[in-house]
Amino acid sequence: MSCASGQSASVASSSLFREAMARFPSGVTIVTTTGRDAQPRGFTATAFCSVSADPPLVLVCLAKSAECHPTFLDADAWVVHVIHSDHRDLAVRFATRGADKFGGAGFDIGVQGIPILTDASVVLHCSTHARHDGGDHTILVGRVDQVTIGAEQPAVYFGRNFHTLTP
Repeated sequence: MSCASGQSASVASSSLFREAMARFPSGVTIVTTTGRDAQPRGFTATAFCSVSADPPLVLVCLAKSAECHPTFLDADAWVVHVIHSDHRDLAVRFATRGADKFGGAGFDIGVQGIPILTDASVVLHCSTHARHDGGDHTILVGRVDQVTIGAEQPAVYFGRNFHTLTP
């Protein structure tokens, strides 16, 4: 394996692998659900993609070490929000352990009691389709039941920074 910086390794070290992944541009999502205790839970994820068009499936990866991991393992439904650049601070908050993620964040409560960021670039309401082991992450596969497309262009995460797409 080689990197543009000249670093290489025959077996990827964790730090070198993370550096390589930082060079891959991706969208940024905030994923939310509500626990059986009626408390909202959520996390930020850049590991997100479509899986199938028929049926409509998406996947998102959640660290097993995340505080909300047990809730998502138990959840029947969750919502993926593709965020725009105005949500940068919110994405950082949802990636921070112990942060008050929902306080004053602009979420409404959806019909299933799940927090919805109504001004996101895209909102995907998902029912749990499958869960898979993914090393130190769990791969959550959701069937997309409802789609809302907002007006703002989505943010892109590249090189550990947020960037804005221009039309």
